[in-house]
Amino acid sequence: MRTYSALRHSLSLVLFVLSGPALAQEPRIINARIETRSVAAGLEKEFRALEGSQVEPAWIGYAAPVVPGRHEMCCYESSGDWDVSDGRCCGRCRLDGEGGGSASSVESTHVKLEAPAVFLVLFRVEHKQVERIRTFSPECELDAGGRPVYWLTGVRPEESIELLGSLVGTREGHGDEEDGPSHRLADGALAAIALHADPAADAALARFAAARQPDAIREKAAFWLGAARGRRGYEALDRLVRADPSDHFREKAVFALFVSKEPKATDTMIEVVRNDSSSRVRGQALFWLAQKAARKTEEAKAASAIRQAIENDPETEVKKKAVFALSQLPKDQGVPLLIQVARSNRNPAVRKQAMFWLGQSNDSRALQFFEEVLTH
Repeated sequence: MRTYSALRHSLSLVLFVLSGPALAQEPRIINARIETRSVAAGLEKEFRALEGSQVEPAWIGYAAPVVPGRHEMCCYESSGDWDVSDGRCCGRCRLDGEGGGSASSVESTHVKLEAPAVFLVLFRVEHKQVERIRTFSPECELDAGGRPVYWLTGVRPEESIELLGSLVGTREGHGDEEDGPSHRLADGALAAIALHADPAADAALARFAAARQPDAIREKAAFWLGAARGRRGYEALDRLVRADPSDHFREKAVFALFVSKEPKATDTMIEVVRNDSSSRVRGQALFWLAQKAARKTEEAKAASAIRQAIENDPETEVKKKAVFALSQLPKDQGVPLLIQVARSNRNPAVRKQAMFWLGQSNDSRALQFFEEVLTH
C-alpha cells in the first residue's frame, strides 16, 4: 500500500507535467533573434551563464503561473493598433520602450472570457548584468528591436521567485535616487514576485517588508502584499501595521491595506485610526479609510470610525484630518455629517475645518446651512 507521502509526491509530479505546456508558452515576439533553452537542470545556473556572457543588450525571459485575477500587463506606448474587439488592451509593446507607463500589473477593467494562466517575465541584460525587469500578459505582441532574446523553458515558480529576490537591492550605491537604476530594478523584481501564483511569493514579500530592509524596498513589498497577495498578504500587513516600530513605514502599510481587497483590511484600518501611537499614522489611516468608504459595502463602517475620531482623538490635527475624511464620503452621507460637526463640535478649529469643507462641497444643503448661520 502506497503511503500518503508517496501519493502526494506522485500528484505533485503529475501537476508539474500538466502545467508544463502552459509554463513553456512562448511570447509573441517580433523583430528578434530568439533562442530557446531548457532550464530543467536549474534556472540559476543557466540564467547566470547567459547574464555573464552578454555585453551588448539582450533579453532573457520565461513564463510563470500568475495569481488569480484579471491582471493586464500592457505597455501603453503601443506602436500598433489596440485590439479591443475581444476586450484585449494589449497592442504591440517595444521591450526597450520608455514611454506611456510601460508594463503594469493593475487589474484590468476589460471583460474577458478567461484570464491568462501565466505571465511573462523579461530581463534586460547589458554589460553582464540585469538592468531592467518587465512583465507582460502573454497576448501582448513584443517588439525586441532586433535584440537577442533567450527564451527559457521548464522554469519552476519557486526558482523564479528566488532569482528575482536575488536582484532586489543589488545596485545599492549606484543610482539610488528614487527613479534611478537601483530602484527601478528592485521595483521590477518585487512586482514580478508578487504576480507569481506560488506561496513562495508571500514569504519573499514578507521578508522584504521586514524591519531590517531598506525603507524603499519595505514600502514597495508592503504595497504588493496588499495589491496582489490576497488573504496571506493581508495577514502579513496586519501584523506589520500593529507592531512595526517605524511610524513612516506604518503610514505606507496603511496604504497597502487600502489597496487590499480583503474585507478585514477595513477593520484593521479602523483599529489603526483608534489605537496607533502616532497622530500622523492615524491621520493617514483616516484619509485612506475615507477612500474605502466610497465603496458602498464599506461606507457605514468607515463613516462611524471617522466620526469617532472627530469626537475622541486626543489631538486636534487628527480631528481636522477626520473632518477632511468626512468631505471624501459620498455627499449624501458626508455633507450632513459635516453640518453636524460645524454646528455642534466643541473644538473651534474642528468647526472651522468643517465649514471650510462644506464651502468646497458646492452642495445646496451646505448653502442652506451657511444662510442659517449668517441670519442668526
